[in-house]
Amino acid sequence: QILLISFILLLAWIYPSDSLYFHIGETEKKCFIEEIPDETMVIGKYRTQLWDKQTGSFLPSTPGLGMHVEIKDPDTKIILSRQYGSDGRFTFTSHTPGEHQICLHSNSTKMALFGGGKLRVHLDIQVGEHTNNYPEIAAKDKLTELQLRVRQLLDQVEQIQKEQNYQRYREERFRMTSESTNQRVLWWSIAQTVILIVTGIWQMKHLKSFFEAKKLV
Repeated sequence: QILLISFILLLAWIYPSDSLYFHIGETEKKCFIEEIPDETMVIGKYRTQLWDKQTGSFLPSTPGLGMHVEIKDPDTKIILSRQYGSDGRFTFTSHTPGEHQICLHSNSTKMALFGGGKLRVHLDIQVGEHTNNYPEIAAKDKLTELQLRVRQLLDQVEQIQKEQNYQRYREERFRMTSESTNQRVLWWSIAQTVILIVTGIWQMKHLKSFFEAKKLV
C-alpha cells in the first residue's frame, strides 16, 4: 500500500496542473499554448481582480466585469468561444493531439472599471485525470480509500498512455518533416548540379564557336 501511494504521488508530481496569474489591460488579449493529447478533458478556472488606487492592491472584480474565452485546436479551429463572468470555469475535450491555444480577454469597454488600468487574472488549467473530482466520485460510487486510490492510479496510467501516444505522434510528425526536408535538399542539390553541367556545356560550345569565328582553331 505504501508503494502504491508513493507511485501515485510520483505520477501527480510528473503531471501537475498549470496555475498562474497575469495582468492585462482593457480589451487586451492573452493567449497560452497547452500541449494536449487527443481525447483528453481540460478544465480551466479563473478569477479576476482589479487594481485599487486607494488601497494600492488588487481587489475582487465587480460583477459587471466579464471575460471572453476562446480556444483553438492545432488546426486553428475554434472549439470554444464564450462569454463568462468575473469568475468562471470552462471545459473542453481535445479531439486532435497537439498545441491548443487558450485565449482570454476582458469584455469590458468601460475605463471606469479599470481604475489603474490593471486587471489581474488567476488561471488554473487542469488536464486529464486532474479534472476528476475524486471525493465526489468516492461518495457517489461508495468507494473505500484503497479503491479510490486504485481508481486514481488507473486514471493516471491511462493519462500516461495518452501522453506516450502523443509523444509518438510528435516523433512521427518530426520524422516526416525531416524526411521531407532532406528530400527537398536532395532535389535542390540535383537541380544545382544539372544547372552547373548545362551551363558548363553551353560555355564550352560558346567558346568553341567564338574561337572558330576568330579562326583560332
